[in-house]
Amino acid sequence: ARLFCARHGHLQPALSRLFSSMKAVRIHEHGGPEVLRYEEIPVPEPAGGEVLVNNKAMGLNFIDTYHRSGLYKVPLPMTLGREASGVVAKVGEGVSDFKIGDRVCFALIPGGYAEYTSVPGKKLFKIPEGVSFEDATALMVQGLTAHAFCKSTYPVGPGKVVLIHAGAGGLGQLLIQVAKLLGAQVITTVSSKEKADIAKALGADHVINYSEQDFEVEVKKITSNKGVHVVYDSVGKNTWKGSMNCLAPLGYLVLCGNASGPVPPIEPQLLAEKGSLFLTRPTLATYVSDPADYHQRCVDVFTWFMDKKIRINPPTVMPLSDVAKAHRMLEDRATTGKVVFV
Repeated sequence: ARLFCARHGHLQPALSRLFSSMKAVRIHEHGGPEVLRYEEIPVPEPAGGEVLVNNKAMGLNFIDTYHRSGLYKVPLPMTLGREASGVVAKVGEGVSDFKIGDRVCFALIPGGYAEYTSVPGKKLFKIPEGVSFEDATALMVQGLTAHAFCKSTYPVGPGKVVLIHAGAGGLGQLLIQVAKLLGAQVITTVSSKEKADIAKALGADHVINYSEQDFEVEVKKITSNKGVHVVYDSVGKNTWKGSMNCLAPLGYLVLCGNASGPVPPIEPQLLAEKGSLFLTRPTLATYVSDPADYHQRCVDVFTWFMDKKIRINPPTVMPLSDVAKAHRMLEDRATTGKVVFV
Protein backbone atom coordinates (compact mmCIF):
# COMPACT_ATOMS: atom_id res chain seq x y z
CA ALA A 1 0.00 0.00 0.00
CA ARG A 2 1.02 3.63 -0.45
CA LEU A 3 0.13 6.78 1.48
CA PHE A 4 0.07 10.33 0.13
CA CYS A 5 2.45 12.70 1.85
CA ALA A 6 1.01 16.22 1.90
CA ARG A 7 4.24 17.72 3.19
CA HIS A 8 6.33 16.55 0.24
CA GLY A 9 3.56 16.29 -2.34
CA HIS A 10 4.24 12.76 -3.50
CA LEU A 11 3.42 9.16 -2.69
CA GLN A 12 5.48 7.36 -0.11
CA PRO A 13 5.63 3.60 0.48
CA ALA A 14 3.97 2.64 3.73
CA LEU A 15 1.73 0.12 5.35
CA SER A 16 -1.92 1.10 4.94
CA ARG A 17 -2.65 -0.52 8.27
CA LEU A 18 -0.73 -2.09 11.11
CA PHE A 19 -1.51 -5.62 12.13
CA SER A 20 -2.21 -6.25 15.79
CA SER A 21 0.09 -9.29 15.91
CA MET A 22 3.39 -10.29 14.37
CA LYS A 23 5.85 -13.17 14.12
CA ALA A 24 8.85 -13.08 16.45
CA VAL A 25 11.45 -15.37 17.96
CA ARG A 26 11.41 -15.52 21.75
CA ILE A 27 12.87 -17.57 24.55
CA HIS A 28 10.91 -18.54 27.66
CA GLU A 29 13.85 -20.38 29.23
CA HIS A 30 17.60 -20.57 28.71
CA GLY A 31 19.21 -23.44 26.83
CA GLY A 32 20.28 -24.65 23.41
CA PRO A 33 18.77 -23.69 20.05
CA GLU A 34 15.76 -25.86 20.86
CA VAL A 35 14.43 -23.21 23.28
CA LEU A 36 13.95 -20.70 20.44
CA ARG A 37 10.24 -20.23 19.70
CA TYR A 38 8.90 -18.75 16.47
CA GLU A 39 5.57 -17.43 17.67
CA GLU A 40 2.85 -14.82 17.37
CA ILE A 41 3.01 -11.82 19.72
CA PRO A 42 1.44 -8.33 19.77
CA VAL A 43 2.94 -5.57 17.62
CA PRO A 44 4.61 -3.02 19.94
CA GLU A 45 3.24 0.49 20.12
CA PRO A 46 5.90 3.21 19.79
CA ALA A 47 6.13 5.43 22.85
CA GLY A 48 7.06 9.10 22.73
CA GLY A 49 10.34 9.55 20.89
CA GLU A 50 10.16 6.07 19.39
CA VAL A 51 9.68 4.78 15.85
CA LEU A 52 8.03 1.51 14.84
CA VAL A 53 10.17 -0.25 12.22
CA ASN A 54 8.86 -2.97 9.91
CA ASN A 55 11.99 -5.11 9.80
CA LYS A 56 13.15 -6.41 6.41
CA ALA A 57 16.55 -7.88 7.39
CA MET A 58 17.50 -8.97 10.91
CA GLY A 59 21.06 -9.73 11.96
CA LEU A 60 22.45 -12.76 13.80
CA ASN A 61 25.23 -12.05 16.28
CA PHE A 62 27.11 -14.25 18.74
CA ILE A 63 25.66 -12.28 21.63
CA ASP A 64 22.24 -13.66 20.66
CA THR A 65 23.52 -17.14 21.53
CA TYR A 66 24.81 -15.85 24.88
CA HIS A 67 21.37 -14.41 25.69
CA ARG A 68 19.73 -17.66 24.61
CA SER A 69 22.05 -19.92 26.60
CA GLY A 70 22.00 -17.82 29.75
CA LEU A 71 25.71 -16.94 29.63
CA TYR A 72 24.44 -13.35 29.67
CA LYS A 73 21.36 -13.14 31.88
CA VAL A 74 18.27 -11.49 30.42
CA PRO A 75 14.67 -11.20 31.66
CA LEU A 76 12.29 -13.86 30.36
CA PRO A 77 10.40 -14.18 28.14
CA MET A 78 12.52 -12.20 25.70
CA THR A 79 12.47 -11.48 21.99
CA LEU A 80 16.05 -12.02 20.84
CA GLY A 81 18.03 -9.99 18.30
CA ARG A 82 19.72 -6.61 18.58
CA GLU A 83 19.92 -5.21 15.05
CA ALA A 84 17.81 -4.94 11.91
CA SER A 85 16.95 -2.72 8.99
CA GLY A 86 13.57 -1.95 7.52
CA VAL A 87 10.94 0.67 6.83
CA VAL A 88 9.36 3.15 9.23
CA ALA A 89 5.76 2.02 9.82
CA LYS A 90 4.71 4.48 12.51
CA VAL A 91 6.23 7.35 14.48
CA GLY A 92 5.63 8.15 18.12
CA GLU A 93 4.88 11.53 19.60
CA GLY A 94 7.73 14.01 19.37
CA VAL A 95 9.55 12.34 16.49
CA SER A 96 10.39 14.77 13.69
CA ASP A 97 13.50 13.28 12.06
CA PHE A 98 11.74 10.25 10.55
CA LYS A 99 8.57 9.68 8.55
CA ILE A 100 6.57 6.70 7.37
CA GLY A 101 8.38 4.97 4.51
CA ASP A 102 11.94 5.96 5.51
CA ARG A 103 14.50 3.19 5.11
CA VAL A 104 16.32 2.84 8.43
CA CYS A 105 18.59 0.55 10.45
CA PHE A 106 19.43 0.17 14.10
CA ALA A 107 21.79 -1.63 16.48
CA LEU A 108 21.79 -2.70 20.14
CA ILE A 109 18.02 -2.50 20.49
CA PRO A 110 16.38 -5.61 22.00
CA GLY A 111 13.65 -7.30 19.98
CA GLY A 112 15.27 -7.46 16.56
CA TYR A 113 14.07 -11.01 15.76
CA ALA A 114 10.59 -9.79 14.89
CA GLU A 115 8.52 -8.33 12.08
CA TYR A 116 8.30 -5.04 13.98
CA THR A 117 10.55 -3.34 16.55
CA SER A 118 9.93 -0.10 18.40
CA VAL A 119 13.19 1.86 18.39
CA PRO A 120 14.20 5.16 20.03
CA GLY A 121 14.53 7.70 17.25
CA LYS A 122 18.01 8.65 18.47
CA LYS A 123 19.15 5.08 17.78
CA LEU A 124 17.95 4.98 14.17
CA PHE A 125 20.11 5.68 11.13
CA LYS A 126 18.75 6.41 7.66
CA ILE A 127 20.06 3.92 5.13
CA PRO A 128 21.84 5.73 2.30
CA GLU A 129 20.41 5.32 -1.18
CA GLY A 130 21.75 2.29 -2.99
CA VAL A 131 22.51 0.27 0.17
CA SER A 132 20.36 -2.86 0.54
CA PHE A 133 18.58 -3.84 3.74
CA GLU A 134 20.82 -6.92 4.02
CA ASP A 135 24.04 -4.92 3.67
CA ALA A 136 22.82 -2.23 6.06
CA THR A 137 22.12 -4.85 8.72
CA ALA A 138 25.52 -6.46 8.16
CA LEU A 139 27.20 -3.08 8.69
CA MET A 140 25.54 -2.18 11.96
CA VAL A 141 26.69 -4.13 15.04
CA GLN A 142 29.83 -5.56 13.47
CA GLY A 143 30.75 -2.47 11.45
CA LEU A 144 30.29 -0.16 14.44
CA THR A 145 32.23 -2.61 16.62
CA ALA A 146 35.16 -2.72 14.20
CA HIS A 147 35.14 1.09 14.06
CA ALA A 148 35.06 1.46 17.86
CA PHE A 149 37.67 -1.22 18.56
CA CYS A 150 40.16 0.05 15.95
CA LYS A 151 39.73 3.77 16.57
CA SER A 152 38.90 3.98 20.27
CA THR A 153 39.69 0.78 22.21
CA TYR A 154 43.16 0.69 20.68
CA PRO A 155 44.03 3.39 18.11
CA VAL A 156 45.26 1.34 15.17
CA GLY A 157 47.48 3.07 12.61
CA PRO A 158 50.65 2.93 10.53
CA GLY A 159 53.45 0.96 12.16
CA LYS A 160 51.09 -1.13 14.27
CA VAL A 161 50.83 -4.92 13.96
CA VAL A 162 47.48 -6.47 14.91
CA LEU A 163 46.30 -10.05 15.37
CA ILE A 164 42.64 -10.74 14.62
CA HIS A 165 41.14 -14.11 15.49
CA ALA A 166 38.30 -15.60 13.42
CA GLY A 167 39.15 -13.45 10.43
CA ALA A 168 36.45 -14.94 8.19
CA GLY A 169 33.61 -14.23 10.63
CA GLY A 170 31.33 -11.23 10.35
CA LEU A 171 33.29 -9.12 12.83
CA GLY A 172 36.65 -10.50 11.75
CA GLN A 173 36.12 -9.54 8.11
CA LEU A 174 35.38 -5.95 9.06
CA LEU A 175 38.21 -5.74 11.61
CA ILE A 176 40.67 -6.82 8.91
CA GLN A 177 39.47 -4.16 6.50
CA VAL A 178 39.26 -1.33 9.03
CA ALA A 179 42.71 -2.12 10.44
CA LYS A 180 44.17 -2.14 6.93
CA LEU A 181 42.33 1.07 6.05
CA LEU A 182 43.93 2.71 9.08
CA GLY A 183 47.39 1.58 7.98
CA ALA A 184 48.17 -1.44 10.19
CA GLN A 185 49.82 -4.75 9.31
CA VAL A 186 47.23 -7.49 9.85
CA ILE A 187 47.74 -11.09 10.95
CA THR A 188 44.60 -13.20 11.22
CA THR A 189 43.63 -16.73 12.17
CA VAL A 190 41.02 -18.95 10.51
CA SER A 191 39.97 -22.59 10.73
CA SER A 192 39.95 -23.73 7.08
CA LYS A 193 41.44 -23.10 3.65
CA GLU A 194 38.13 -21.64 2.44
CA LYS A 195 38.16 -19.14 5.27
CA ALA A 196 41.83 -18.39 4.64
CA ASP A 197 40.99 -17.42 1.06
CA ILE A 198 38.30 -15.04 2.32
CA ALA A 199 40.68 -13.36 4.76
CA LYS A 200 43.40 -12.97 2.11
CA ALA A 201 40.94 -11.43 -0.33
CA LEU A 202 40.04 -8.83 2.30
CA GLY A 203 43.65 -7.71 2.59
CA ALA A 204 45.11 -9.63 5.53
CA ASP A 205 48.91 -9.63 5.29
CA HIS A 206 49.32 -13.02 6.97
CA VAL A 207 46.69 -15.74 7.43
CA ILE A 208 47.21 -18.60 9.88
CA ASN A 209 45.08 -21.74 9.65
CA TYR A 210 45.00 -22.72 13.31
CA SER A 211 43.60 -26.17 12.50
CA GLU A 212 46.99 -26.93 10.92
CA GLN A 213 49.37 -24.46 12.59
CA ASP A 214 50.10 -23.18 16.09
CA PHE A 215 49.12 -19.53 15.81
CA GLU A 216 51.39 -18.49 18.69
CA VAL A 217 54.43 -20.00 16.97
CA GLU A 218 53.50 -18.49 13.61
CA VAL A 219 52.93 -14.99 15.02
CA LYS A 220 56.35 -15.04 16.65
CA LYS A 221 57.90 -16.07 13.34
CA ILE A 222 56.10 -13.31 11.44
CA THR A 223 57.08 -10.64 13.97
CA SER A 224 60.65 -11.93 14.54
CA ASN A 225 59.66 -12.60 18.17
CA LYS A 226 58.70 -8.97 18.74
CA GLY A 227 54.99 -9.71 19.10
CA VAL A 228 51.97 -7.67 18.06
CA HIS A 229 50.64 -4.41 19.46
CA VAL A 230 47.06 -5.59 19.90
CA VAL A 231 45.07 -8.82 19.70
CA TYR A 232 41.34 -8.83 18.95
CA ASP A 233 40.21 -12.14 20.43
CA SER A 234 36.58 -13.13 19.81
CA VAL A 235 37.23 -16.83 20.41
CA GLY A 236 37.87 -16.65 24.15
CA LYS A 237 38.50 -19.75 26.23
CA ASN A 238 40.64 -21.63 23.70
CA THR A 239 42.81 -18.73 22.57
CA TRP A 240 43.27 -16.11 25.30
CA LYS A 241 46.52 -17.58 26.69
CA GLY A 242 48.11 -17.82 23.25
CA SER A 243 46.84 -14.34 22.46
CA MET A 244 48.54 -12.94 25.53
CA ASN A 245 51.78 -14.71 24.59
CA CYS A 246 51.65 -13.06 21.14
CA LEU A 247 51.71 -9.54 22.56
CA ALA A 248 54.68 -7.21 22.56
CA PRO A 249 55.46 -5.44 25.85
CA LEU A 250 52.75 -2.87 26.63
CA GLY A 251 50.45 -4.65 24.20
CA TYR A 252 46.66 -4.75 24.39
CA LEU A 253 44.54 -7.89 24.66
CA VAL A 254 41.05 -6.98 23.53
CA LEU A 255 38.68 -9.78 24.52
CA CYS A 256 35.61 -9.35 22.35
CA GLY A 257 33.81 -12.68 22.33
CA ASN A 258 33.37 -16.15 23.78
CA ALA A 259 32.98 -18.35 20.70
CA SER A 260 34.78 -21.25 22.41
CA GLY A 261 33.51 -20.44 25.88
CA PRO A 262 34.06 -17.68 28.45
CA VAL A 263 37.57 -16.67 29.52
CA PRO A 264 38.29 -17.68 33.15
CA PRO A 265 39.36 -15.12 35.74
CA ILE A 266 42.81 -13.72 34.97
CA GLU A 267 45.32 -12.93 37.70
CA PRO A 268 46.45 -9.27 37.32
CA GLN A 269 50.04 -10.21 38.17
CA LEU A 270 50.14 -12.20 34.91
CA LEU A 271 49.86 -8.93 32.97
CA ALA A 272 52.99 -7.64 34.70
CA GLU A 273 54.91 -10.84 34.07
CA LYS A 274 54.04 -10.81 30.35
CA GLY A 275 55.36 -7.29 29.80
CA SER A 276 53.07 -4.76 31.50
CA LEU A 277 50.17 -5.74 29.25
CA PHE A 278 46.74 -4.16 29.06
CA LEU A 279 43.56 -6.25 29.19
CA THR A 280 40.12 -5.00 28.24
CA ARG A 281 36.70 -6.53 27.63
CA PRO A 282 34.91 -3.79 25.70
CA THR A 283 31.27 -3.70 24.70
CA LEU A 284 30.00 -1.63 21.79
CA ALA A 285 27.19 -0.13 23.88
CA THR A 286 29.69 1.94 25.88
CA TYR A 287 31.14 3.49 22.72
CA VAL A 288 27.76 4.48 21.26
CA SER A 289 25.89 5.51 24.42
CA ASP A 290 26.03 9.13 23.26
CA PRO A 291 23.67 9.61 20.27
CA ALA A 292 26.15 11.92 18.54
CA ASP A 293 28.92 9.31 18.79
CA TYR A 294 26.53 6.61 17.57
CA HIS A 295 25.53 8.69 14.55
CA GLN A 296 29.10 9.66 13.64
CA ARG A 297 30.30 6.07 13.76
CA CYS A 298 27.38 5.10 11.50
CA VAL A 299 28.30 7.89 9.08
CA ASP A 300 31.94 6.75 8.99
CA VAL A 301 31.11 3.07 8.42
CA PHE A 302 28.53 3.67 5.71
CA THR A 303 30.77 6.23 3.99
CA TRP A 304 33.63 3.70 3.91
CA PHE A 305 31.23 1.16 2.43
CA MET A 306 29.82 3.49 -0.24
CA ASP A 307 33.35 4.65 -1.13
CA LYS A 308 34.34 0.96 -1.49
CA LYS A 309 37.00 1.24 1.19
CA ILE A 310 35.37 -1.68 2.97
CA ARG A 311 33.11 -4.33 1.54
CA ILE A 312 30.79 -7.08 2.70
CA ASN A 313 30.73 -10.56 1.29
CA PRO A 314 27.14 -11.48 0.41
CA PRO A 315 25.38 -12.34 3.69
CA THR A 316 23.86 -15.77 4.24
CA VAL A 317 20.13 -15.07 4.03
CA MET A 318 17.71 -17.34 5.92
CA PRO A 319 14.04 -17.15 6.89
CA LEU A 320 13.46 -16.07 10.49
CA SER A 321 11.66 -19.36 11.08
CA ASP A 322 15.03 -21.12 10.59
CA VAL A 323 16.59 -19.31 13.54
CA ALA A 324 17.44 -22.50 15.47
CA LYS A 325 19.34 -23.86 12.46
CA ALA A 326 21.23 -20.56 12.15
CA HIS A 327 22.23 -20.61 15.83
CA ARG A 328 23.58 -24.15 15.44
CA MET A 329 25.55 -23.14 12.34
CA LEU A 330 27.07 -20.15 14.11
CA GLU A 331 28.06 -22.12 17.20
CA ASP A 332 29.52 -24.90 15.03
CA ARG A 333 31.60 -22.29 13.13
CA ALA A 334 29.85 -23.34 9.92
CA THR A 335 29.23 -19.75 8.79
CA THR A 336 31.38 -17.21 6.97
CA GLY A 337 30.48 -13.55 7.16
CA LYS A 338 27.09 -12.30 8.23
CA VAL A 339 23.86 -14.28 8.65
CA VAL A 340 20.72 -12.23 8.00
CA PHE A 341 17.10 -13.26 8.59
CA VAL A 342 14.28 -12.13 6.32
